[in-house]
Amino acid sequence: MTENLKIIPSEEGFLGLEGEDGFTLETAKAVIIPFGLEASVSYGGGTAKGPAAMLEASHQVELFDEEFWKEAYLDYGVVTLSNDPVDGGNIPAALDKLASLTGEVLELGKFPLVFGGEHSITPGAIRPYLEKYPDLIVLHFDAHADLRDGYEGEHFSHAAAIRRVLDHETLPIVSIGIRNISAEEIPFLDANRHRITIHWGKDRKKWNVEEIIAPLKGRPIYLTFDLDGFDSSVMPATGTPEPGGVFWDDAIEIIRGASKVGTIVGADINELAPMENFHAPDFLAAKLAYKILSYSLIKAD
Repeated sequence: MTENLKIIPSEEGFLGLEGEDGFTLETAKAVIIPFGLEASVSYGGGTAKGPAAMLEASHQVELFDEEFWKEAYLDYGVVTLSNDPVDGGNIPAALDKLASLTGEVLELGKFPLVFGGEHSITPGAIRPYLEKYPDLIVLHFDAHADLRDGYEGEHFSHAAAIRRVLDHETLPIVSIGIRNISAEEIPFLDANRHRITIHWGKDRKKWNVEEIIAPLKGRPIYLTFDLDGFDSSVMPATGTPEPGGVFWDDAIEIIRGASKVGTIVGADINELAPMENFHAPDFLAAKLAYKILSYSLIKAD
């Protein structure tokens, strides 16, 4: 059952846990799945290096969380799979492999958190959840709607990530921070407004968090976080950095609220393209991962 789950030593994995602070696959509730797929990027490159950068930066994340008033990871434990190279020459085959990994982790009763790689990972990562949770809903942070039916000849392009997720015709999605959508995406959006809710970046100052999270109430939630959802002033290390995005407190308030009204059952963080000698974006992504795990696996007051 676990032959594909190659766990690396705790000190090399997420949070850099050493000695007795480490966990095993049997004792941990969370599993980090690095998956550096880079195959369809259309502007800046480098997402294949994203998982390694997040893992390295996570060793500098303070384990004590002032919100939970404890070293939060001790409540759930985390292990990390081997960061093996991903063949980008065949995206469908790569997505099959990722679906197999997340499926194995789910079958063990663990929480999978995928580190991308480009956003095209999400249709693969989410596949086992669709089988396990018929009432699943997606919470999506992004600068782009990603509703194209393919892009530049690639059906599974990063620019079509959410369209491929919504090929599952009963699945609803709540998208946060969108500030780029093409004319060709509008007909699909108009035809699916009953299951696509977009909170536009241009309206950020008027957002009501209670309204945003209302559709998530009582449901299992899959969280996909494209890091270009953040404003480019705090997240320049991504293929298509965009102004007008969310800031740390915006994202954390929504994720915290989502975890209170529903149950976050899995997640991915994608589109980190590390910049040499500039570690702040890597650290932001790593700390976001820690917060997602803690909100998902500990109920905050």
